[in-house]
Amino acid sequence: MRLGVLDVGSNTVHLLVVDAHRGGHPIPTFSEKSELRLAELLRPDGALSRRGEDRLIEAICAARESAEHYGTEDLVAFATSAVRDATNSESVLARVRAETGVALAVLTGPDEARMTFLAVRRWLGWSAGRLLVLDIGGGSLEIAGGIDEEPDVALSLPLGAGRLTRERLSGDPPRGKEVAALRQHVRTALAPLGPVLVEFGAPDRAVATSKTFRSLARLGGAAPYSKGPRVRRTLSAEQLADILPRIAKLTAAQRGTLDGVSPSRAHQLLAGAVVAESAMAVFGVAAVEICPWALREGVILQRLDWLHSA
Repeated sequence: MRLGVLDVGSNTVHLLVVDAHRGGHPIPTFSEKSELRLAELLRPDGALSRRGEDRLIEAICAARESAEHYGTEDLVAFATSAVRDATNSESVLARVRAETGVALAVLTGPDEARMTFLAVRRWLGWSAGRLLVLDIGGGSLEIAGGIDEEPDVALSLPLGAGRLTRERLSGDPPRGKEVAALRQHVRTALAPLGPVLVEFGAPDRAVATSKTFRSLARLGGAAPYSKGPRVRRTLSAEQLADILPRIAKLTAAQRGTLDGVSPSRAHQLLAGAVVAESAMAVFGVAAVEICPWALREGVILQRLDWLHSA
């Protein structure tokens, strides 16, 4: 069947249409993104502004029309931290449903971690053993660990690259003291999680998803995305130790000219690099493997499982 998944994130509204069946490999047929940066359209009281609502509704309408044009039989729409954290989340969701006909499901942080873990497990297979999965989003960091398709541990922290950039990095480029303070903040938040993640056993393999990790791996010499999803890509702690001080000296515009870095996300790459470096250090990870599947694929796989059981 042809499935569509609509992901309303902190940075983009992303429609992915795939041809899929349970037990098979979902084959992408169409992808469309709208760059909204919803998290930057929040008012001081934490509510999504009217302009933000209008832009969100416009993007969802366009995505719904594209999904219909491509013959999507089932559209699963969800929102993550930007909508989840908005103080007027309920009214935003009601307006979206009334004006677009799309019912957005708001995922919790642990839900994000679980579904991303499912996608990574299915991509790598059982031979990968016990996994540690890291996913840096715009608003939050998701962490999951386990040996089955359902992780033993699924956690979410407000350590997203966009959030930390807005809240803790003011200059362009930011001052060294700010970067050092950000690193200390992230490591303090992550430190208690180390024992939790190894409670069920040390991971056999550390895996990372998200645009932030993909960009950092590219800066470390990994193959470009044009080489295809099955090319093995990794990012080591040693490479990060070299990358981080280099990009800390650059402006957002300068980062946006680097290979593998999207100009629209270049402003938050430094904060994402600090989170990646801190997580790998705290959890004792020497290198991560970059997985091309993440939350959207996890949602698709879970939906297929549900349709089969129903």
